Amino acid sequence: MDHHSKLHPSLKVNIDDLKTRTGTSDDLVIRTFRTGHDDPRQSRDMAVVYVDGMTDEKSIHQFIMEPLLFQGNALANAGTEEGLSFDRLRDRILSVGQIAEADSLEGIVDSLMEGKVVVLSDGFPRAFQISMAGWEQRAVSEPTNQTVIRGPKEAFTENIRVNTALIRRIIKNPDLQLKNRKIGRATKTNVSVMYIKGIVDDTVVEEVNRRLDAIHTDAILESGYIEEFIQDEPRTIFPTVQNSERPDVIAAALLEGRVAVLIDGTPHVLLVPALFVQFFQAAEDYYQRADISTLLRVLRYFGLFIATLVPGLYIAVTTFHQEMLPTQLLISLAAQREGVPFPAFIEALMMEATYEILREAGVRMPRAVGQAVSIVGTLVIGQAAVEAGIISATMIIVVSITAISSYVIPEFDMSIAVRITRFLFMGLAAAFGLYGIFVGMIALLLHLSSLRSFGVPYMAPVGPIIMSDQKDTIMRARHPNLTTRPSMFGRLNVFRQSKSSARKSRRDGRP
Repeated sequence: MDHHSKLHPSLKVNIDDLKTRTGTSDDLVIRTFRTGHDDPRQSRDMAVVYVDGMTDEKSIHQFIMEPLLFQGNALANAGTEEGLSFDRLRDRILSVGQIAEADSLEGIVDSLMEGKVVVLSDGFPRAFQISMAGWEQRAVSEPTNQTVIRGPKEAFTENIRVNTALIRRIIKNPDLQLKNRKIGRATKTNVSVMYIKGIVDDTVVEEVNRRLDAIHTDAILESGYIEEFIQDEPRTIFPTVQNSERPDVIAAALLEGRVAVLIDGTPHVLLVPALFVQFFQAAEDYYQRADISTLLRVLRYFGLFIATLVPGLYIAVTTFHQEMLPTQLLISLAAQREGVPFPAFIEALMMEATYEILREAGVRMPRAVGQAVSIVGTLVIGQAAVEAGIISATMIIVVSITAISSYVIPEFDMSIAVRITRFLFMGLAAAFGLYGIFVGMIALLLHLSSLRSFGVPYMAPVGPIIMSDQKDTIMRARHPNLTTRPSMFGRLNVFRQSKSSARKSRRDGRP
């Protein structure tokens, strides 16, 4: 049988074809009944079809079954002309909002799998598709990964329509446009591209659509699938696609001229293009005073330096460049390492690997015991290793401050990239000392400068340097001074506010 075949005028044939197409699945509900007068010449056989558990059965009975059964005389009195009867059924009997027509078997099967209700009628080679989704879903709650002290407490859910509504509630602008598509031959996952017309660069939108259309796979189960398909450079550990579970973050990015990709079934929304500096900016930076936000950003970059280079610097100095240390510190380190049987590199590698294992175990363990096990395990193992003479006390301090520093990075994907980079610098330090670290830093900067995210230089506005965008890079200027959007994104509509209005606001004493 051709799965794209047209519906048959016979209701029985259509039901048989539908059962064959779905494999007589037990959760497929087919309710057949007769509507109209008792006279067989003025009555008609009909069927309501839906998938159990994916629809609101109470609404089906109230808005579909009861109108068809008790107002069926209107259908019987509509005459024998097919178009008139079908139109009257839609316009006068079915009191539902979202209703569409389908004339192919494949179309109604896809609708059933999406949680829609299909109404078939004998004598009509067409069917109604009615949206009455009613599956259980998680309510809007607080973010679990990107928490803030001051700011909105809402997070996305697994329902894509709820997520788009959360964004539209923030940006009440008709220029906020949404384009839908389905990706995945088996899952047929709903994927939406959202942007603000007149602010976004049209070439970026076209590139996003082109890459999404080029995806041919069986399943899209989470945003990570889409991210790997559309990223610019797969051979890098640094993320070139940003993601967030916060509606306010996505709204702010859209207002800058970026593009959001929403995927049904996941609370994480993708953002492109993504720059290196944006992974060190948090939503809370814009909800508190500019001087506090600037201080926190400086601390994050300082934490980046510690998390990336401090273990390597410790290895290089203690192994090759002891003369750089003050005498008292050198004597203290030598006394601590006197009984340690391993070189500094093996010592650091053992402790870093142990910490990563404990951290991963704490994440995968049941929530009730995971945190306790990871903390206690770290303390017990570290103390026991020092007392046994396997690890020096200084190495425990270095590993601890390094691990803590990696958590000041707001984005989890960037934090993982920094942790991987840390091991590379440790190996270079063990082999070549400070010379290896400097060469590694140059190679890392060259690699980052070569990356692009949907045509935008990854290191902008630092490399290439853009002076007009420095007001929101490491430092965050006051909101009255953030008059323009980032030049790499909002090229069509550069100004987000006028300077005259900001001056007038200050002159009038308004905030």
